[in-house]
Amino acid sequence: MSETTVIDACNTFCPGPLMELIGFMKRADVGDELELLSTDQGSATDVPAWIAKVGHEMISSEKVGDIWHLKVRKMK
Repeated sequence: MSETTVIDACNTFCPGPLMELIGFMKRADVGDELELLSTDQGSATDVPAWIAKVGHEMISSEKVGDIWHLKVRKMK
């Protein structure tokens, strides 16, 4: 399995982090893992909601200091 792709969307605001994730997700292969780094509080709810809506897998969501680490897997 390939390494996790890290998307640094820190210091951007809604909908920037989610749009960054969507852009990377479109280019990812099924099974790829992506980790979004975001300082925008809204990402903690926006990303899991979008992931559930489109059918991908939410692996983890953790806040470390001021940065959200949201890890997802492309499922289709």
